[in-house]
Amino acid sequence: MSTEVSSNASGRPGPVAAPKSSVPEKMSRESVTIIATLLVATFVVILNETIMNVALQRLMVDLGVDAPTVQWLSTGFMLTMAVVIPTTGFILQSLSTRAVFMLAMGLFAGGTALAAVAPGFEILLLARIVQAGGTAIMLPLLMTTILTLVPLAKRGAVMGNVSIAISVAPAMGPTVSGLILEHFTWRFMFVFVLPVALAALAIGAKYLTNVGETGKTKLDFLSVLLTVPAFGGLVYGLSQIGGGQSGPSAVAVAALVIGVASLTVFVLRQVRLQKAEAPLLDLRAFNFRMFTVSVLLMVVAMMALFGGVILLPLYLQEIRGLGSLETGLALLPGGLAMGLLGPFIGRLFDKVGPLPLTVTGSVLMVLALWQFSTLDAGTPVWWIVTLHVGLSFGLALLFTPAFTTGLNPLPPHLYSHGSAIMSTAQQVAGAAGTALLVSIFAVVSAASGLVAGMSAAFLTATVIALAAVVLSAMMRKTEGAAPGHGAH
Repeated sequence: MSTEVSSNASGRPGPVAAPKSSVPEKMSRESVTIIATLLVATFVVILNETIMNVALQRLMVDLGVDAPTVQWLSTGFMLTMAVVIPTTGFILQSLSTRAVFMLAMGLFAGGTALAAVAPGFEILLLARIVQAGGTAIMLPLLMTTILTLVPLAKRGAVMGNVSIAISVAPAMGPTVSGLILEHFTWRFMFVFVLPVALAALAIGAKYLTNVGETGKTKLDFLSVLLTVPAFGGLVYGLSQIGGGQSGPSAVAVAALVIGVASLTVFVLRQVRLQKAEAPLLDLRAFNFRMFTVSVLLMVVAMMALFGGVILLPLYLQEIRGLGSLETGLALLPGGLAMGLLGPFIGRLFDKVGPLPLTVTGSVLMVLALWQFSTLDAGTPVWWIVTLHVGLSFGLALLFTPAFTTGLNPLPPHLYSHGSAIMSTAQQVAGAAGTALLVSIFAVVSAASGLVAGMSAAFLTATVIALAAVVLSAMMRKTEGAAPGHGAH
């Protein structure tokens, strides 16, 4: 991709953006319609990322599979996204905005329909992978569109609304599935979502307009192939590292080694392709310090979010004996808090910058996770709900500043790459966090009981979250890049 070409709303090459002074301060009605359509669609598809968590116990019985196997319905979803997202730069450049949207929602709706009628675990896993393919395309499409259409001064407020889709949807997944499972079979988690997905597809097909021109781009197949062992090996290795009572298994260690080696080759390949201006992921985005800090902060926050989303339902059901509905309702206040706070925090960010928000958020996250590590069989449910709301508040204070501060300084030609890198990082972090914490929970529980296992898992999450405090203190307000500026 030439450095003299910018990425437009769908990540495709187009004319270099106008200077900052000539960017309109108000968004047009068409721009608002485009972003609103993408935002609603993104919320629907990301909701499915965690909708299976509360249903895992029932699926183990109904489908006749064990816990490590059924966990792949969640981990496999995130892994697929991590593999597909790096290719979205090519997809966004090759197809029109409408075509990309139709492809994404078509895949998601098709996967949802297949999941609703799946006769067994294998077909259900395939359906989840198809769903994940659609979800993966929606994320960078939304982020790149916002970077192109939204004036710099209003990005925080708009990103605050985006945080509803990116962070609240996964948090509300257990609540939605809990309500459904109380009265219906697990298939209805997909039956109820399908009409919403089809409606979003129809609305987008009618109202979504194309932005910019399509262009000829080259896809590096070796880079695409390398994403599979790189991210798959890392997450599989983490999920199996605590599987044996005598220590890490040879398979787990081999998977981790293959993952690290493949990721190293992938990075070196991108550096080489950058010289020819044809990388799958342009890693020069990391030359911008605030982008790097924000990505690392996002990785830590996503590990905490997905770890909590997985571990809390396990605690409430396995240790406290709550049903699916009660579990979902217990997690609902936290999800609602994150959603209601997102737009407010976005506007606050535009006024005060990231530092006060991220430091407060990271400290809240550490304190909440540490308190989760002290839970036992007699802890009052109201205290658990309070802690979850505190964790959600802390994460809300992190997400919007991290996204906006990280992406703001990038020049237009790195918009789609920066969005893809950040989206890939958060999915890999979520998958790795889930796999790592569930493995720790499983191995300690087998030796010392469920309460000890839960305590060890949350204590691990607390230690990881301490890194967020350090990263948060490094956050600084960023300005938009001048046209044609890049990190070379």
